[in-house]
Amino acid sequence: MTDKSSNQMWGGRFAAGPDAIMEAINASIGFDQRMAAQDIAGSRAHAAMLAATGIVSDSDASAIREGLLTVLSEIQGGTFEFSTALEDIHMNVEARLKEIIGEPAGRLHTARSRNDQVATDFKLWVRDQIDAAIDGIEALIKALLGQAEAGADWVMPGFTHLQTAQPVTWGHHMMAYVEMLGRDMSRFRDARARMNECPLGSAALAGTSFPIDRHMTATALGFDRPTANSLDAVADRDFALEFLSCASICAMHLSRFAEELVIWSSAQFRFVAMSDKWSTGSSIMPQKRNPDAAELIRAKIGRIFGANVALMTVMKGLPLAYSKDMQEDKEQVFDAADNLMLALAAMTGMVSDMTARRENLAAAAGSGFSTATDLADWLVRELNLPFRDAHHVTGSLVALAESKGCDLPDLTLQDMQSVHAGITDAVFGVLGVDNSVASRMSYGGTAPAQVRDQIARWKDVLK
Repeated sequence: MTDKSSNQMWGGRFAAGPDAIMEAINASIGFDQRMAAQDIAGSRAHAAMLAATGIVSDSDASAIREGLLTVLSEIQGGTFEFSTALEDIHMNVEARLKEIIGEPAGRLHTARSRNDQVATDFKLWVRDQIDAAIDGIEALIKALLGQAEAGADWVMPGFTHLQTAQPVTWGHHMMAYVEMLGRDMSRFRDARARMNECPLGSAALAGTSFPIDRHMTATALGFDRPTANSLDAVADRDFALEFLSCASICAMHLSRFAEELVIWSSAQFRFVAMSDKWSTGSSIMPQKRNPDAAELIRAKIGRIFGANVALMTVMKGLPLAYSKDMQEDKEQVFDAADNLMLALAAMTGMVSDMTARRENLAAAAGSGFSTATDLADWLVRELNLPFRDAHHVTGSLVALAESKGCDLPDLTLQDMQSVHAGITDAVFGVLGVDNSVASRMSYGGTAPAQVRDQIARWKDVLK
């Protein structure tokens, strides 16, 4: 015997049968209404072109264009009633347009299809989002430049394997993320240039027999040119995938920095103090200040990675041209874009507000035999030892210091000469962390002078 109550439980809202299920699975208005402004901009450009080529009358085109502005104002004002029965943003807008202007609304869809319409709308939306992402990255770069400029000569430990390696400067560490974000900005710009071709006029898949002017609509919408193949134009989602790829790499950089902020703000490191704006307390431990914003950035990145994989999976098996599977493209991109912008904004706020603890950074910079490489380099330069021999001598001196419970600069000259007789007291000039970082004058090195040069270069780039 069938359990009617359990059937209702799994049936839920679809208990009414196939019609309700089909409407729910087919409708995209719940999410693609975010493209309303782009959809109306594309339709207004299309209507102007139809009039210019004599396909529709000037009066009909004018009524369409004005009516679309009314629809846009209703959507932006929150008075527009969206209908799932009308499936998507395109049909919702056109239906309302018909209510406003009547019969001329039916001429708007001449010489186009929802296939090229949605491809155009989505490209416009992604293009706008790329511009927003570039602005967000630039704001974060400026915050990092501020930190780098303030601490261009503050010493801190540089790590490999999260083990103390060599001293670097705070400014140099901040500038490493500037370089990463600069590449992110470049990738987004490249993606924008590559995607800036207009699909409108490709129609369903084969183009149209009407004498349209695709260059006119492309120019009106800010594209460089129309797409060159109608099949590709309606089936292409490379632009969305490339956006997600760029967003994923940028998000990965944000996550790496977020991880460092979590570590640096811990009681064990105490390298930075996080503002109360970007950290929270504990419900039972009054001493706690948790770097929640950094942790949430680190976590949200997974949603961006997931969106990239999800859309790749949607697209991988589709024959040309359009398939309904492609309706699953937008939610992934919308969610990734939202989370990228949120992560960029939160990271910019944290970087702007955080305080580097200079004394703690300096104390840590001199620990862990961080100037061992400077000692080895000195042995090569001053005593003409082969580097491998200098490496061995330095390793022996590190072992000696460890046995004495001190750091390299605390060894006496006699201690050092017991390992290699040629060492002189000049060696102590390279063992201080400040001397170490100041000596790294190779291009792109950590020396404060080099850091300030890179800060100046980036300020010029941003101009």
